[in-house]
Amino acid sequence: MQAEFHADSQAVARAAAEFIAAEARRCIAERGRFNIAVSGGDTPRMMLRALADTSVPWAGVHVFQVDERVAPSGSPARNLTQLHESLLAHLRLRAGQVHAMPVEQADLSAAARSYEAVLCANAGTPPVLDLVHLGLGVDGHTASLVPGDPSLEVLDAEVTSAGPYQGLRRMTLTFPAIDRARRVLWVITGESKAAMLKRLQAGDRTIPAGRVRQDRAMLIADRAAGLRAEDSRLAPAFR
Repeated sequence: MQAEFHADSQAVARAAAEFIAAEARRCIAERGRFNIAVSGGDTPRMMLRALADTSVPWAGVHVFQVDERVAPSGSPARNLTQLHESLLAHLRLRAGQVHAMPVEQADLSAAARSYEAVLCANAGTPPVLDLVHLGLGVDGHTASLVPGDPSLEVLDAEVTSAGPYQGLRRMTLTFPAIDRARRVLWVITGESKAAMLKRLQAGDRTIPAGRVRQDRAMLIADRAAGLRAEDSRLAPAFR
């Protein structure tokens, strides 16, 4: 896993936005298209807002979700609401460029299969996303792949239902869908994540995040999240 550490969350957001923009430009130049799946969270909100101001050939970008909470349309609990406020409201993307997880359907298992079909229609069978953006929970979860949840063992599907977690059921990409991506971008901030970040960098497979393949991964984190990376092999170079 490549890694770079920055002074604070704002610097992380800017660096992550520039990384995504560079990947988008490269993929569109090579294949005419950039398929990105994004997660929710506070730092991603800043990252997405910064991304909206970068130079990207947006006509070739297709936006997918890594995971989503089961909540009504427009709810502040929805990652899609954050995605619209931070990124989509500032761009002119066609409706067909934004692919929301259908969590308002009554049958979540059928909804997960329908989203898998959307992924395959846009990114091949099996789908290969160009970039998957991930965060890290204080319990070691990533996406909505939470410790102890049956979704951790779903290896024969690209999308699955999960939860409940923190009071809400979820839909999430599975490990196979994430691991097949051309690049994985970890964006992690805050001292509360420091212990789990060290375990992630060490490849600790006892936490869900540690099960994501690392050879295609880029980590962008802040000084606070890297505070406990005392091991000389993992010690961050702060910017």
